[in-house]
Amino acid sequence: MSKVKKKKELKENSFLNGAFIATLGIVGSKILGMLYVIPFYAIIGGQGGALYGYAYTIYNLFQSLSCAGIPNAISKIISEYQTLGYYNAKEKAFKLGRKLAIIMGFTIFIILFIFAPNIARAILGDLDGGNTISDVTMVVRVIATAILIVPTLSIYRGYLEGHKFITPPSISQVIEQFARVLIIVFGSFFTIKVFNLSLQTGVGVAVFGATVGALIAYFYLLDKVKKNKKQLQAKPLEVDEPVIKTKEILVKIFWYALPFIMIDVFKSCYDFIDMTTLVKTMVNDVGYTTLQAENIMSVISTWGNKINMIIVSISTGIIVSLIPNLTSSSVKGDNKDVHHKINQTLQVLLFISVPMTIGLSILSVPVWEVFYGDKSGYGATIISYFVFVALIISTYTALVSIVQVLKYYKEVLISLVVGVLIKLVLNVPLINIFHNLGFIPVYGSITATILGYGVGIILCLIFLRRKCKVSYMPTVKLLGKILLADIAMIIILLILKLIVPISSDIRLLNIPIIILYTIIGASTYFLVAHKLNLIETIFGSKLINKVKNKLRRAKK
Repeated sequence: MSKVKKKKELKENSFLNGAFIATLGIVGSKILGMLYVIPFYAIIGGQGGALYGYAYTIYNLFQSLSCAGIPNAISKIISEYQTLGYYNAKEKAFKLGRKLAIIMGFTIFIILFIFAPNIARAILGDLDGGNTISDVTMVVRVIATAILIVPTLSIYRGYLEGHKFITPPSISQVIEQFARVLIIVFGSFFTIKVFNLSLQTGVGVAVFGATVGALIAYFYLLDKVKKNKKQLQAKPLEVDEPVIKTKEILVKIFWYALPFIMIDVFKSCYDFIDMTTLVKTMVNDVGYTTLQAENIMSVISTWGNKINMIIVSISTGIIVSLIPNLTSSSVKGDNKDVHHKINQTLQVLLFISVPMTIGLSILSVPVWEVFYGDKSGYGATIISYFVFVALIISTYTALVSIVQVLKYYKEVLISLVVGVLIKLVLNVPLINIFHNLGFIPVYGSITATILGYGVGIILCLIFLRRKCKVSYMPTVKLLGKILLADIAMIIILLILKLIVPISSDIRLLNIPIIILYTIIGASTYFLVAHKLNLIETIFGSKLINKVKNKLRRAKK
């Protein structure tokens, strides 16, 4: 008898399981996005990195306009209709979402393609000696092709997530990033090093990786949806389904997606302000050459952001786990638990992200040399300060997500607008002030970003205090203890620096140095935190006992 191969069905994920898988997908794609820069920097250097950064800053801004929040909106609508048994409305929402994504993607692509030269002029002005207007025009047009695919890809992710099938969308993220990284590294290498084509052509091939990655991930999810069509369109509940009009579904998509779109667009504005002011100010006001200014720009637009992913990816995983719990408590009207979850979010972020940021700042020289093998320029010096942007962004993202989950949309908009306006007003003056004080001018730009997000954080805290009567005393009480543990770690690392040099002229020797400093710094931090009873207070005795029991079993 011939064996009949049984088709593997998609499995629904519980909240905790789904959050864990989603976090793995985020962290996995971030790690891939972080590691590829080591060979990529060696291939394209600072000028190429600036050109690559120009393309991706524009891409992120217009991607936010075309699809940010849509997968979340579709996921929410699909889940809502599925729960109610409105299966025809659910499929109608999915089809409308796809049509909307195609229209948005095509419209944005046409805008970018036509106005690429105008965008390039806005970035470079009349500067010469570095990347040209035609170079920037070319990479913007190349990366615009990704916008044709990414919105539709996001709809498929939202459709599956709405059915609680978290694994395929998470795998698709890793697939997308992996394919993108392959094109970036091997494409740029063969273009520049093997075929001896121009740096600009190599960067053009690299940015096309976004299109290839999105296309492969799209076909993966399309295959999953087609193969499981019966399961996805099954009708477990028999209800009298009302006729839901197209207009009603479109309005739902718009209102569900709008807060996410606002957050992404305004966050992209920070990078856009840097891109259109930093290089021009350093050349025209400070006296740098265009090439020097673009090399510095590439540190914060491309290379530094990859190092910051170390902090951002961890905090993103924390937020993914905590925010859904907050939503559940809010829906139930459990204000006490809402207050607890807000404080817990802040405590976990402070406990994990602050020492990581300080550690990376102290180790900026060996980390920069391991990643980029470049002792010239200001890379390591810039990174030692720039990592604090990751900390402040992580904290702001968590808080603005909380405010949005609690449906204070006006307050979300206020915090976003005020933060961006502060960045816009202070960016150029602070670049000049820091230069006049004898610092690297880019420190002014970084400070403007920190102040913008910092004010946003303060506004979010005020809104939550006024609207929800949240008391931050539980977090304030722990803050002193967290700072004590951080100070203890800093002191031990500074003492270690007197015994073991913090960096080596040999690139690979910096790896064991980083590992040694990390082990000693982390051990000191966690030992002091344990003595101060911080870990049990923040994470709860149940979780700690669970970890201890697993460690005991592992020893046996």
